[in-house]
Amino acid sequence: MDQYETLPIVPLRDVVVFPHMMMPFVIGRPSSTRALEHALTTDKRIFLAAQHDAATDDPQPADIYTMGCVANIVQSLKLPDGNIKVLVEGVERARAVEWKEDKGFYRVTVKVLPKKAEAAADAEGVMSRVVTLFEQYVKLSNTLQYDAMIAAVRVDDPSRLADTIAAHLQVGIEEKQNLLEIVAPLERLGRIVTVLEAEVDKLQVDRRIQSRVKKQMEKAQKEYYLNEKMKAIQRELGRKDDKGNEGDDLKKKIAQARMPKEIEKKAVDELKRLDAMPPMSAEATVSRNYLDWLIAVPWHKKTKESRDLKRAETILNDDHFGLEKIKERIIEFLAVRVLVKKPKATILTLAGPPGVGKTSLARSIARAMNRKFVRLSLGGVRDEAEIRGHRRTYIGAFPGQIIQMMKKAGSVNPVFLLDEVDKMSMDFRGDPSAALLEVLDPEQNSTFLDHYLDVEYDLSNVMFICTANVLHTVPQALRDRMEVMQLAGYTELEKVQIANKFLKPKAIDNVGLTKDNITFSEESFSTIIQRYTREAGVRNLEREISSVCRKVARKVVAEGPKFFEEITPDKVTQYLGVPRFRNTMAEETNEIGIATGLAWTEVGGEILVTEATLMPGKGVLTLTGKLGDVMQESAQAAMSYVRTKAEEYGIPKEFNRKTDVHVHVPEGAIPKDGPSAGITLATALVSALTRVPIRKDVAMTGEITLRGKVLPIGGVKEKVLAAHRAGIKNLILPKDNEKDLADIPKNVLDTLNVYMVQTMDEVLKIALTEPLAGRLPAEAQAEPVDIVDDTITH
Repeated sequence: MDQYETLPIVPLRDVVVFPHMMMPFVIGRPSSTRALEHALTTDKRIFLAAQHDAATDDPQPADIYTMGCVANIVQSLKLPDGNIKVLVEGVERARAVEWKEDKGFYRVTVKVLPKKAEAAADAEGVMSRVVTLFEQYVKLSNTLQYDAMIAAVRVDDPSRLADTIAAHLQVGIEEKQNLLEIVAPLERLGRIVTVLEAEVDKLQVDRRIQSRVKKQMEKAQKEYYLNEKMKAIQRELGRKDDKGNEGDDLKKKIAQARMPKEIEKKAVDELKRLDAMPPMSAEATVSRNYLDWLIAVPWHKKTKESRDLKRAETILNDDHFGLEKIKERIIEFLAVRVLVKKPKATILTLAGPPGVGKTSLARSIARAMNRKFVRLSLGGVRDEAEIRGHRRTYIGAFPGQIIQMMKKAGSVNPVFLLDEVDKMSMDFRGDPSAALLEVLDPEQNSTFLDHYLDVEYDLSNVMFICTANVLHTVPQALRDRMEVMQLAGYTELEKVQIANKFLKPKAIDNVGLTKDNITFSEESFSTIIQRYTREAGVRNLEREISSVCRKVARKVVAEGPKFFEEITPDKVTQYLGVPRFRNTMAEETNEIGIATGLAWTEVGGEILVTEATLMPGKGVLTLTGKLGDVMQESAQAAMSYVRTKAEEYGIPKEFNRKTDVHVHVPEGAIPKDGPSAGITLATALVSALTRVPIRKDVAMTGEITLRGKVLPIGGVKEKVLAAHRAGIKNLILPKDNEKDLADIPKNVLDTLNVYMVQTMDEVLKIALTEPLAGRLPAEAQAEPVDIVDDTITH
């Protein structure tokens, strides 16, 4: 049966009273005072309910929760200011169902909510869990007394346990009101478990944070104490503190660096920020490193440039043999600098095969100009930050390699070598070749911006020199800013001179020998060059000479320091073993369908043997040897030309229907491409079809058209040197390439008969051992070129 009771109500601010809870509070509002006085004159029972909003001074029924707690007034005390202090004890839950206003206060009819009995087995597990969580909560809380709270929760009644814990939870009013409104004890305990778990987690996080903060504070206090003690000791010893010294030193260095005004202002501002920072902070380290870099980079210091052309010429000749065109261009560059105080910068690019002396030539240029020399290898660089640096916001940030090398040089006008500029690549981190555009552009590099320094740096006084093996991998925009100077391979005579003047003394010195232990004959160098190396440069030649020196060094150690040996061709074979290459690569006999062509590679020129053979079939043209698209098209053009000239050359008209043709270029694993093998392919096809052999001592290169015209090609110098190395005496070149012969050493041309041709008929007249059935026109004749006083004539 429902139980109803009419009681005066006291609205509470920010407090929820639970059954079995003793709660002191102060009453000051007139309506609440009158309600309390009415209760004291009757049975001392009162209804307590929380307000929705604690800021409401005169709450109406709608402003008060309907669920509250019937309480007994245990004690009341009137205070001097007119307020009343009250101690109440919660008895049972009740819900207000009717409100009546009575003489300035509200009386409410409440429905008392009876306790629900729970099965002991159901309640025991939940109660145990709640008590365990509450113990953790009390331990972590700084406001609850552990012993008192643990004693308070030692009860068997689930409802009383839930109310006791709910009363002491430090949660919001809404959460406490929710707990009050849950009548079923087990449901209330379940809700308390959820609340306690969340609160325990929060307290644990707070405890961890507090512990960490405490440690940091202790560390900071310890550092502060020790720093203050050090300062006191320094003062006692009559010294200044370190931080003051550091600030003064940096200020002095900034003044001595003679930076531009806006950069000096930035450095001074950064120094002020550094002075305001704790010396041991991470930010102070970053700021200090930044200032160190700003000071270390040269802003005004120059090396005095030498403009003595004779001295420069002597240095270049001492360091390098040959390379006359390159040396001449460098001397011209220096002459311009003598006449013009600040000439427009030029970016020299030395392009050529490995081992021809590109890097050492750049070093010699720096020595000739009396400038500092720095080298940056760009091989494998794929990150734009390598050029421009990282911003200071990144941990461990540094300036880019350009600024780092300028610091290393220590002057604003070094010779700066960008080595292997063709070996750069790009990925998701940016394109370093695009970043180099600003560095190498004379119109822009006076305001080069490094991400780390974040100030403009003037690179206009720097002489940039680039090196590359090939230029087709260099982006067009970058290539446009370069003045390219091609370095071709060395002749055998030049290699002998280089070996004798440069490589031999270096190799002897490196292994600890002297001139009294070893000497080389010129014939021995020729043997090493011809039989053990096949290259445009001299790197392998240097290795082989060093190998011979090491073997002699072993004998010196075994037989004593007076041991002496002269290296002859026979000794070379004894020390280096079986020769790796034949003396020449030219064919040894005149053969049908085998023509000798010339090719350009990244390491210089090579001879390219082309084979053609015939088989019964249906006119299929087969091309093998890993030929590229352009070379395959050249073979098809050559075949079309031969078919149109078949009758003139004495070839059966129907050969293309009854005969298969197979053209093969040996060394099939190596890719080959380009149009310059056109006349070689055509000659091999004509020889195979007419059964007329091709001369073994003739090599050729040139592009063919369908009309039989011979067009010019590139890489003439490299190809001519390759023919010279291979021992070939007769060379067929396109007439339009006659101008390129000026770049070839005279001693090489003196050993060759060079034929300049315009048509395929001229080629066949020279290359074949006999005329084609007497049908070639009489005018198809080409004369060898004679060299008279370095002038090309027919």
